[in-house]
Formats: sequence, C-alpha cells, structure tokens
Amino acid sequence: MSSSRTGGPPVQRAVRRPAAPRPPRENPLRTLHTRARRAWDRPLTAYYLILGGSALITVLGLVMVYSASQITALQMSLPGSYFFRKQLLAAVIGAVLLLVASRMPVRLHRALAYPILAGAVFLMVLVQVPGIGVAVNGNQNWIALGGSFQIQPSEFGKLALVLWGADLLARKQDKRLLTQWKHMLVPLVPAAFMLLGLIMLGGDMGTAIILTAILFGLLWLAGAPTRLFAGVLSVAALLGVILIRTSPNRMARLSCLGATEPQSGPVDCWQAVHGIYALASGGIFGSGLGASVEKWGQLPEAHTDFIFAVTGEELGLAGTLSVLALFAALGYAGIRVAGRTEDPFVRYAAGGVTTWITAQAVINIGAVLGLLPIAGVPLPLFSYGGSALLPTMFAIGLLIAFAREDPAARMALAMRQPRFGKKRTRGSQRPRRWNTMRRRATAARSSGER
Repeated sequence: MSSSRTGGPPVQRAVRRPAAPRPPRENPLRTLHTRARRAWDRPLTAYYLILGGSALITVLGLVMVYSASQITALQMSLPGSYFFRKQLLAAVIGAVLLLVASRMPVRLHRALAYPILAGAVFLMVLVQVPGIGVAVNGNQNWIALGGSFQIQPSEFGKLALVLWGADLLARKQDKRLLTQWKHMLVPLVPAAFMLLGLIMLGGDMGTAIILTAILFGLLWLAGAPTRLFAGVLSVAALLGVILIRTSPNRMARLSCLGATEPQSGPVDCWQAVHGIYALASGGIFGSGLGASVEKWGQLPEAHTDFIFAVTGEELGLAGTLSVLALFAALGYAGIRVAGRTEDPFVRYAAGGVTTWITAQAVINIGAVLGLLPIAGVPLPLFSYGGSALLPTMFAIGLLIAFAREDPAARMALAMRQPRFGKKRTRGSQRPRRWNTMRRRATAARSSGER
C-alpha cells in the first residue's frame, strides 16, 4: 500500500491471481459417439426407426416403381403411370391399415389371429378351384377381383401364421407347456405345413420359403432345443430338395447361380445375368433417376422381383446401400422391440414379423446379386404388388403398436408437447413453453430405460 503524491488516501494495487487452467479439449469423435449412443438408447428409438424406416422404404419404392414400370406399361399399350397408380392406391390403403394396426390394443390383435388364419386358408383353397384361381407366370396363386385387380392369398398367409403362431405359443407359455416338445410342435408345425401345402399346390416356392423362415423364427423364439430345431430343419430341407429336383424350372434357377453369360449352358439365365448387368452399370451414384437401360425390355420383372437391380442402375451403389441400411434399421428395431418386452405374445409376434421382412429382403436381394436362386419374392414395401404391400404394412403397424406398448416409450410419448397450442398438464405438473418439444430427461430416464 502506498500513498499518493497529492496527499490523498493510499491506493491499493490489485493482486494478480494465477490464471485458471483451461479445461482439456474434448475429443469430437468421442463426443459424437456419446451423443449417438444416448440417442440410440432412448425409449422411442425403435418407434421412430420402424415408423421412419418403413415410410422411407415405401416412398422410395413408389418412386422406383414409377421409374421401372413405365416401359413395361407402354409395351402393354397402357399409360406410363399405370402400375404406379395401382401401387399408390395400395400404399394409401396400406397406410390406413398401418394406422389402424398401430392404434389397436394387443388383446385385439390376439383376437384377430384365428379369423385371419381362417380367412387366409379359405382364400388359399379357393385359389385351387377351377374358374376362380388365376395362374400368373406358371404359378396358380391368384384370385381375380374384377378388372385388372387380383389378390394373392398366400401373402396374407404370412400374416396369419405370425399372429396365430404368436398367440398359440403365448398361451402355451402361460400354462408352462413349452417345456414339452409335443406342445411346442403341435399344432404349430402341422398348421404351418398345411399352409405350405396349399401354397405349393400353386407352385409358389418363394412364398413357401418365407413361411418356413417364419416357422423357424417362432420355434427359435420359443426356445426350441437344438435337436428339435435341427429335426424340423432337416425335414424342411429334405422336402425342399425333393421339390427342387422334381421341377425343371427350379433346377434351372439353381443352375444360374454365378452365371455371367445369358446362355452359359443348356439353361437360359437371361434374367439373372441382366440383373447383374444393371447393378454393374450403375457405378457409385448411378446413371440418374429414370435413365435405366435394362428396363427397356432387357430385364424381365424390372418393377417387381428385380426392382433392386434397377435401383442399383439408376441410383448406384449409394442408392442400394441406402436401401440396405433402411432394412437393417428396420430389422434392428424389430429385434429391439421383441427383446425388451415382457409380454410373450408381443415377443413372438414382433420376432415373427422381423423374421418375415428380413428373410424376404435377404432372399430378394440375394437373388438379384446372384448369390441365391431366383425365388420370385418381392422386396418388402419396395416392389410392385398390392397383395404383398397390404399385409406387410399391417405387420409394420403391429411393430409400431408393440413399440408404443413399452413402458418407457409410453411415458415418453405421454410427455411429448404439441408443437402449437397450449400444453395439456396433468395434475400439478408445471406447464412448459408451448414452442418446444423437449422432454424432461429425468422423467424419461426414470421409467426403466435400458
């Protein structure tokens, strides 16, 4: 302390404090990973993945159906948007079914299991009645509804097997009967073989493979022992070998695996090889939407079974990887819903739907890539075909309903604020700002989030 020269009060000098150490700089990659992991573990992750993933696949499928089907429609002397308009109508009806299924309670889904199974079996029997059933590409699996509209009952058989099988296994689990192999197999396996027999009467091997995959998925979720699982798999494989060996058409499809020339031998592999040509000519970003060359009569079924090849040609590797990522996200969300529930019916039904969609996507894409035989199954939610789209969208609605039934997701949905208008308060809860959609982190994480 020193006095001023003017005789004033002494001036106190400020004491310098040591500078505080700077906090260590956070690793941006680690910060991004932490935020992504927190977002991934939120209760509504599966809900948004199912809703958003299925919507994106359906919309992109509509775009590709319009692009891939124009030439086919013009060759049939039809308007260029003919197939697109039919697919759009099916998508609108499917969206209504999805909304209804997502709002239905679980007990109502279980109540619909037996009526849907009975209806599917009745329609599949009608297919074999002369004058009612219609043959398409050598397979008699269709019923004419009048005009250009047809229905394929075997597609609804997939939904029937999922709902009925899940309800059956859930009731047996409640009674502690699944520990006995007889109760695990009967009547699930005989009913599934009945559906498979009705399908194979029409010659549809691809749909039969999907139903077999659903059956194995249900048995695996029910905890079938390895020897029992292997026994059923062996019987199914033996039947499959017999059906393939006794059909020249199926043997021809099997011999086209890895073919690089349309006429590499006594078998014509035109469709398989031109699917590879379409994928190979797409490059990384494709030739552009609508600029496919293979769809000009070179690639059969460009808008149905081989729409993934046209996608690779027009949108390139980026487009095909995006489709694969959407299906992977949808499959992960279905597994997450099945794994986090305590309700056995929800677990079996969610697992069955996930097995159905994933197996069908793998079989379709594997056939286009030349890794699997051409089975004639559409790409779920993506290929043209209303009979395949309607039950699939209803199944997606099932997954959405199951995702909403999770306790943590139910609480998170209840705490969401409307974007506009006043916030609805409950009890003594303080109202929050009307222009925010944030949820209280403490309340959302205290609901049993895993």
